[in-house]
Amino acid sequence: MLSRLFAVRSVESIVNDLNSAPPLKRVLTARSLTAIGLGATIGTGVFILTGTVAANHAGPALTLALLIAAIGSGFAAICYAEFAAMIPVSGSAYTYSYATLGEAIAWFIGWNLSLEYMLSASAVAVGWSAYVASLLTKIGIHLPEALINAPLGKTESGRLGFTGAVVNMPAVLVVLALGWVCYVGVKESARLNNFMVFIKVGIIVVFILAGISFIDTANWQPFLPENTGKRGEFGWSGVFQGAAIIFFSYIGFDTASTAAREARNPQRDVPLGILGALGVSAVLYIAMSAVLTGMVPYTSLDVAAPVAVALDAHPQIAWLGALVETGAIVGMTSVILMSLLGQPRIFLAMAEDGLLPPSWKKIHPVHRTPHVATIVATVVAAIIAGLLPLDVLGELISIGILLAFTGVCIGVLVLRYTKPDMPRPFRVPFAPVTCVLGALVCMTMMAFLPPDTWWRLGIWSALGFSIYAAYGYRHSKLRAEGR
Repeated sequence: MLSRLFAVRSVESIVNDLNSAPPLKRVLTARSLTAIGLGATIGTGVFILTGTVAANHAGPALTLALLIAAIGSGFAAICYAEFAAMIPVSGSAYTYSYATLGEAIAWFIGWNLSLEYMLSASAVAVGWSAYVASLLTKIGIHLPEALINAPLGKTESGRLGFTGAVVNMPAVLVVLALGWVCYVGVKESARLNNFMVFIKVGIIVVFILAGISFIDTANWQPFLPENTGKRGEFGWSGVFQGAAIIFFSYIGFDTASTAAREARNPQRDVPLGILGALGVSAVLYIAMSAVLTGMVPYTSLDVAAPVAVALDAHPQIAWLGALVETGAIVGMTSVILMSLLGQPRIFLAMAEDGLLPPSWKKIHPVHRTPHVATIVATVVAAIIAGLLPLDVLGELISIGILLAFTGVCIGVLVLRYTKPDMPRPFRVPFAPVTCVLGALVCMTMMAFLPPDTWWRLGIWSALGFSIYAAYGYRHSKLRAEGR
């Protein structure tokens, strides 16, 4: 039983199956893949979660939390790049784990990648809804509170309770609309994303340049507020918990790896897309957080639109408020789009391995997209977006992706020992050190997440392994072919 659960798919068999699988359109360049990574990365993290983390966990040391998260992401990104160049498939960390750590662990990571992508789309849709409602209010359109808030929310005890709202309708509608774009085609999705990335990066740069002149260094004092006596509330424990929560802000770079089957030259372009997206987003995040906490006291940033608070505090540049809100909405739209682009391709890889129903691997005869998997991912993400609040979703996403990143870092090291002579178009430098540090940083940040996040992860994982036991284990292609 154990040998079957931890059976490994050879890299050669994965590549052979890839060559015989129904083709997807190979239209993406390194620039497109970088834009996909940026499109999936820059959104709710920089426009909303930065304020929450500064106000509740790290203070002005938000920049340190972002730097720690970027370092952890960097180790993982380098490991992703080696795998993506070796195995240019849609499965991302799921397939990489299948080739190194075995089927059961691959399922566990793939299931948690599903948690990441679908909840990313849902979480960002919730933030998108808040910004749109705020913008509409400014022009005299007031949406009913019961239709723009989640019916479930965190109580003071940390448990979920009812809020009295009905459904977050704008969040549901934007997910369904962007799911349709992903259904139509990857080329159309990439074009729309490129346009939105150009707008949101430009607006962030404008905010940084305009805000530098209004930094009051007194707002950075104390840079690391003293711990309140409670773990995670300021001090170094607050920085690390903040890093774990804001890790959500960097997760989009791995979306580039899920589009490897649609890249023109995946061995070269996918590593460039992964590393380029992470590098650009890290620089923008840290610069923006330094300006944000310098413009206003960090205690005032625990709001749905912290950038707007910073701008309102300085009437000279208050005119930027509408521009930044527009940029935030555009930015979050692209994150939702790219999350809905990545998730179906994880389902596609799992279905091709027999672990999910065969209908989920169907490719649309005209659009050449995994249309059934796209419909499933979109509907589930829309339901979650309508029901749950941002804080719950953000914590769940962080722990799911931290698990996946840990698996990728360990997987590279395993494959270095089991397949040392395999061609590697891109190699992780100083692999033993890089891989171990990547895994340790990710596991450390997981340890600093709130306890209730672990309970929810346990429930999600139990559900996932129940599905694996009932269906995946019995229909595994690896086991059926006796590989």
